[in-house]
Amino acid sequence: MFAILGATGNIGRSTIGELRRTGAPVRAIVRNHDAAQALLALGCEVAVADIGDSDALYNALRGATAVQVICPMSVSAENSTAEMRSSIAAIAAALDETRPRSILAISDYGAHHASGVGIALIFRHLEDALKKLNLPLTLLRSSEHMQNWRRLARRAITSGVLPSLHHPTTKRFPTVFAADVGAISADLLQDEEQGSLRIVHVEGPERYSAEDVARLLGELADRPIVARELPQGDWLPALVGGGLSADYAGLVADMYAVHNAGRIDVEPGVGETRFGKTELRQALASMIATG
Repeated sequence: MFAILGATGNIGRSTIGELRRTGAPVRAIVRNHDAAQALLALGCEVAVADIGDSDALYNALRGATAVQVICPMSVSAENSTAEMRSSIAAIAAALDETRPRSILAISDYGAHHASGVGIALIFRHLEDALKKLNLPLTLLRSSEHMQNWRRLARRAITSGVLPSLHHPTTKRFPTVFAADVGAISADLLQDEEQGSLRIVHVEGPERYSAEDVARLLGELADRPIVARELPQGDWLPALVGGGLSADYAGLVADMYAVHNAGRIDVEPGVGETRFGKTELRQALASMIATG
């Protein structure tokens, strides 16, 4: 039985879809019953558990042989780090009680750093907590998701300008379509040759710059679009205006600062890198089509 935390997210849905296509038994763990029907239609068993409730998680994870873990991002919390670390502790406690045969954690590029990397440090906390369980563990470190451009893409199509936190706009960076992360995760979950610790980095088939994003959006929208660096002093107001709490926005801003300094990337000489199949143009086209 494969238990999937975050079953309704982009990665979770993709992992479940791939597993069910092979006929694998899946228990989808959700916060409430709203998504149950769609998951039941896929042939999943559904368990309801708040990710911060270790007792509910214990019941949801009991009997699972492999578990996909993802840390929920507390984007509106006043103290995002404390809330996310509390969720990590609850997840680790439930896994320590249930002791599945293996765990796969969705982590992040930059999680190998112990400090100074903003939001990526939360994934370092997740990795450290799971390593202490002494269970076979795969860390699937994902690069930035292509879906992160969704909100800015709409603005760019309207205004002709794509604001970018990536500096300079010519700098190529790793990015991946979230569904591809799920597909690769499903493959790794079913790999019976797992050791005690496996580190896998995942990114798309190519690296892109903000100027590439602007060019592709322009081609899809049939209008000229230019990429412009958003001044660092404007990052926090822009992120808060996009719906993030001031605390979470600060973590994201810190991460982009070190990203631009070249520190958010594959951990040198460690693990392996896998590549998704979805090109950025295809991902942007799907975002435009769905509004």
